[in-house]
Amino acid sequence: MNGNIRVGSLFGIPFYVNPSWFLVLGLMTLTYGTDLAYQTQLPGILPWILGLITSLLLFSSVLAHELGHSFVAMAQGIEVKSITLFIFGGLAALEKESKTPEQALLVAIAGPLVSVLLFGIFTIIGLNFTLPLALSLIISLLAMINLILAVFNMIPGLPLDGGNVLKAIVWKITGNPQKGVIFAGMVGQFFGWTAIIIGALGTLNVIGFGNFWTVFIGWFLLQNAGNAAQSARMEDKLNHYTAADAILPESPVIKDNLTLREFANNYVIGKQQWRKFLVTNNLGILIGVLNTDDLRSVSTMLWNETLVSDLMKSKAEVKTVIDSLSLLEVAKILEQQQEQELTVVKEDGVVVGLIEKQGIIKFLQSKITTAIS
Repeated sequence: MNGNIRVGSLFGIPFYVNPSWFLVLGLMTLTYGTDLAYQTQLPGILPWILGLITSLLLFSSVLAHELGHSFVAMAQGIEVKSITLFIFGGLAALEKESKTPEQALLVAIAGPLVSVLLFGIFTIIGLNFTLPLALSLIISLLAMINLILAVFNMIPGLPLDGGNVLKAIVWKITGNPQKGVIFAGMVGQFFGWTAIIIGALGTLNVIGFGNFWTVFIGWFLLQNAGNAAQSARMEDKLNHYTAADAILPESPVIKDNLTLREFANNYVIGKQQWRKFLVTNNLGILIGVLNTDDLRSVSTMLWNETLVSDLMKSKAEVKTVIDSLSLLEVAKILEQQQEQELTVVKEDGVVVGLIEKQGIIKFLQSKITTAIS
């Protein structure tokens, strides 16, 4: 999974760490350990051991944040594919979008609410218990980081949680989830560019704040927000067309009353090399599938008297979709079910043709080319 390392499962959710996480873990351990060594009188390497523990607790807070998103999504019947910790924090990969903007809003705010809750818990502990200095410093740091995590994630731009909140609001207003993503993505790009400019000016000492990490975070926001907006624009285009619009021009559909000789002459020899053909009856309804390789099982001397219906196989494994289904839904089915193609039928079961992933891409490209010209 993109070089990520699986370290186990949490509540049935696969848990990964990205190699970049180890770099940040090391830097945080060094930083916090050095601070503890300076502010306390702990002997030997103990400050850096506590620095490592502190770093792990901070990442545990990030993990709790992502579990907040995950639990709400799971309550909505959405599968959580994985949770991954990486250089900028964590990411819960969800199987699909929430069904309503209200549900999407709940998933988005769940993470920051967990961070606020942890901030409150650590603050109460720090204020109401007398602790050793080192432990008190660690508790204060955990409280502060969780507050920062909640506030930073509520910036209203993708890919942050605040961007998902903004997306849900625009979705509710427009009734179009893609418009929500596009708008929140544009806002995310604005914040990305802002962070890059501030970081660059700070690095050059033109202003008194900002540094290389600010540039890095801005670049992260810019890239992810741009990708999200681009995908949403593509989905919005797909939503304007139906499965019938992207049917392959010469779909492999044949009648059951053809002889094998007619089939071979008209559809195989010198033609596009389809390996599988959809077989329909005289009403155009799917009744079976014929694999071209099966022609070898019948002597060519018998091809004139053997019908396609005699050689075809069951249609049981053929996946179908209704011709009025949006191309966006078709694309989702192809992706989720890991299919390369689907058979498109009308409401009455009549076969319209075949639709493929590459066919959808070519269809959209042709529409874009037409629009430009």
